[in-house]
Amino acid sequence: MPLQIDATILHFLKANGPQSEAEIAEALNLPVSRVHTHVAELSSAGEVICCKLTQFKDGKKIEGISCRLSCYTPPAARGRKPGVKKNTNLDVSQPY
Repeated sequence: MPLQIDATILHFLKANGPQSEAEIAEALNLPVSRVHTHVAELSSAGEVICCKLTQFKDGKKIEGISCRLSCYTPPAARGRKPGVKKNTNLDVSQPY
C-alpha cells in the first residue's frame, strides 16, 4: 500500500506541478499527516524536493511544505519561442 501511495503522489506531482502537502492531501483524499510521512520518505529517496512554505489566507498564517519532482523539467510550451528573428530582406554582402 505505501508504494502505491508513493506512486500516486509522484504521478500527481508530474501531472500538476509543484503542490503543497495540503493540496496533495485534498486531491488524493488522504490525511495531511499521512501525506507528510510519504513525502518525507520520497524526499529522503531523492524522488521529490521539498521546501517550507508560508502562506497567508484571510490574514491567517498557514505553514506547510511545498513539493516538486526532482530532476523533472516539464516539456516546452507549444508555439513560437523568443529568440533571434530572421530578416530575409537584408543583404550583408552589398555595401550601402
